[in-house]
Amino acid sequence: MRKDASIPEPCPVARSVDLVGDRWSLLIVRDAFDGVRRFTDFQRNLGVARNILADRLRRLVEVGILVAQPTAKGGAYQEYVLTERGLRLFPVVVALRQWGEDQLFAPDEAHSELIERRSGKPLRRMAPEGEDGNLLAPGDTEIRKLPR
Repeated sequence: MRKDASIPEPCPVARSVDLVGDRWSLLIVRDAFDGVRRFTDFQRNLGVARNILADRLRRLVEVGILVAQPTAKGGAYQEYVLTERGLRLFPVVVALRQWGEDQLFAPDEAHSELIERRSGKPLRRMAPEGEDGNLLAPGDTEIRKLPR
């Protein structure tokens, strides 16, 4: 797996945001989780300009989040498929979704819902847990920064 050591930043959050922190990149990844694979389908779903979409798709391929491959039907078209690295963004997308549900919608306001296929029920709320399984708050953690 390609690491991005070329980004001279010792903070994992900063490196992550550099790769997928803009609106369009995250929405492309979200749509890829929903099964979208073709350029025209991304464009139709997102309403993004072709040049911006092409740029974000190129970048996501460059950093190993998506891979471009010929479509199953063959021909000149290609599709974009999440790599293992891209699939590992699923918890990030779920966490953003759940934060948005909690913070950006009125209690009775309708919104899309992420459900587990097997049970048909919404996912449990994600939350960081300690070694003992107890939920952690920000005050329960600390960042060990590199010496200067």
